Amino acid sequence: MPKSILVVDDEERIRSLLQAYLTQEGFRVVKAANGKEALLVARRERPDLIILDIMMPEMDGFEFLRVFTKEQNTPVILLTARIEETDKVVGLELGADDYVTKPFSPRELTARVRTVLRRMGKSLPATNVLECGDIVMDRDAYLVTVRGTPVSLTRSEFDLLAALMSSPGKTFTRLSLLDFVQGVAFDGIERTIDIHVKNLRAKIEPDPHNPIYIETVYGVGYRFNPSGKAG
Repeated sequence: MPKSILVVDDEERIRSLLQAYLTQEGFRVVKAANGKEALLVARRERPDLIILDIMMPEMDGFEFLRVFTKEQNTPVILLTARIEETDKVVGLELGADDYVTKPFSPRELTARVRTVLRRMGKSLPATNVLECGDIVMDRDAYLVTVRGTPVSLTRSEFDLLAALMSSPGKTFTRLSLLDFVQGVAFDGIERTIDIHVKNLRAKIEPDPHNPIYIETVYGVGYRFNPSGKAG
């Protein structure tokens, strides 16, 4: 059974991004928009780890920790735009296990999640291999093969392909894909994704000018065709 992560943040964009990214990494994700809601969800779901924003309405992260740590011994990673050392110290003294500041990279945060879970002695998801048509991606080994031949991808290309392959048939906007590649709250130009897609197609498509895997959804973004057959 996959390990469960509770993501607590008052920004829907961040909750959705982390849900998508952690799900593709093999975790089960539940969400809450503030500390009060998080208490209800945590008591019901008993997650293996909590990613917790500090600055939230209704009940902030510090108050959540004051209440929750008396009930359960669940590892917590704080997520906040505040970088004052006193905030970090207070959070750790209240029982948090790690601290990540915004803007953040989803890839870095996922690595922190794995590190904390490993330190707590909780088993991690098994090796995650995605296979669609002639394309096979081993995310743990950071390896992609096309028709049995390994291809060399940049980190951005790998993250982009992982996002698309993890939800075949789903249409992603350029902005959402930019979050996967650069991390939430980083400045970036949406058209950057078009460049990454062009380079990625050159490496994985039989004919990059007539792609069968990475399809363009005009006016929106891109989606992955799992059949590898022209529609």
